[in-house]
Amino acid sequence: MSISVTATGADRSHVERRKAILEKYPQVRELFGRDLLTFKIAGALFLGQFAIAAFCGWLGFAHWGWILLFAFCVGAFANHANFVIIHDAIHNCVFESSLANKWTAILADLSNGFPTAMGFRCYHIKHHSHLSAYDYDADVPSHWEVEFVGNSSWRKALWLFFFPAIQLARLNRLKGTVPIMGVWTYVNIAAIAAFDLFALWALGPGALLYFFLSFWFSVGGLHFLSARWLQEHFAFAPGQGTFDYYGPLNFLALNIGYHNEHHDFHEIPWTRLPALRAMAPDFYDNQVYHLSWIALMAAFVFDPRYSLETRSHNVTEAASHAGAAAQPAE
Repeated sequence: MSISVTATGADRSHVERRKAILEKYPQVRELFGRDLLTFKIAGALFLGQFAIAAFCGWLGFAHWGWILLFAFCVGAFANHANFVIIHDAIHNCVFESSLANKWTAILADLSNGFPTAMGFRCYHIKHHSHLSAYDYDADVPSHWEVEFVGNSSWRKALWLFFFPAIQLARLNRLKGTVPIMGVWTYVNIAAIAAFDLFALWALGPGALLYFFLSFWFSVGGLHFLSARWLQEHFAFAPGQGTFDYYGPLNFLALNIGYHNEHHDFHEIPWTRLPALRAMAPDFYDNQVYHLSWIALMAAFVFDPRYSLETRSHNVTEAASHAGAAAQPAE
């Protein structure tokens, strides 16, 4: 399916594929709903992260190298999964109650050491409704990013390392979004601040360092998990604006790699996205996809054909930029 756009430059291919899938496979609606397993995983991840943070607090700053290693090898995966939980909670795919979903998102946010859940809630819905539109989609790089990074390998690596801060800097350019500083944002900030102060008092500064590093590596820091941001919407094939990852890390990343499927049906929780693909294979088997986040990151950093312009400000530009058809990554 080729990319079609609105007047604002938004990619409408998911709207069109959704309609076609529902016409051919109306039983897909049976996958809509909630999954309480997500909340149980959130609770388990919180307890696990708290236990590791307590150990890091006991180690103290003198053993910062061990804290760094724990955050890179364990904490990054836990917090990355927590971001998927926040994501599903924002889409109301955990509980029937919107209130319970908000609190689930905040629970998953605690081990970040930094409030992200309700800010994400404010702009993520626009990412769906105005996909790839520069003025509305926070996933699209700002002009200054594209100009600064260019095709330089070391600047692309630097961009990936500082991605958490860079994504935050994009928010002031967005139009038509729900104001980020609302009641639930203040609740989110208060909850994280209270938890951070408690962790500092009860566990020590090493615990806070572990939480922060886990957050940083789960999104950026040149951790290969950060290649997810490249995988999802960087145009590695003409006429396609969203890409899947079907590698083994989907088990730890709670199926976040099923990104075409999610954009087509955001009402389906992460646990049922593979079932959607199996139910409508003729709509997904012909899509270009990735099998390795590590290979994708290496290609992006070292291959001069790929730059931030690959995630174009307009999906029609992205399609022309991509050049010859890509093959699934090995």
